[in-house]
Amino acid sequence: MDEVQVEIGNDRYRSVVEAGKHRIIADEPASLGGADTGMDPIAMLLASLGSCTVITLRMYADRKGWPLTAAKVRLTLQRQSEPAGTRIVTRLWLEGPLEGPQKTRLLEIAGRCPVHRILNHPVIIDTRLEASTVR
Repeated sequence: MDEVQVEIGNDRYRSVVEAGKHRIIADEPASLGGADTGMDPIAMLLASLGSCTVITLRMYADRKGWPLTAAKVRLTLQRQSEPAGTRIVTRLWLEGPLEGPQKTRLLEIAGRCPVHRILNHPVIIDTRLEASTVR
């Protein structure tokens, strides 16, 4: 099971995100009252999708022996009024001497990374108050 722990203290909006042995800082920009000491939560969501996308492309190209030398993805969140919901616009760049069908297949594979699949399906968030919130 994947688990992430996030904790906030008295440093306004600065929070510490821990996943296994890794630690990162999340914060809000100064314009929203934060100290801008880390990515904001929306940027972290986009970073999850973007990193999952390029990692999936690398794994697939390596498995197929395709000459993908680099992949880059740029993601933008567009909030829209209901019922349209929120749109994540993803632009993908592939480098290397790839043939047309390989590029087409990699574009398909980009939409199959685990984070993409999670975000494309209904997500149930089950939030409960525990007896002790700090471990």
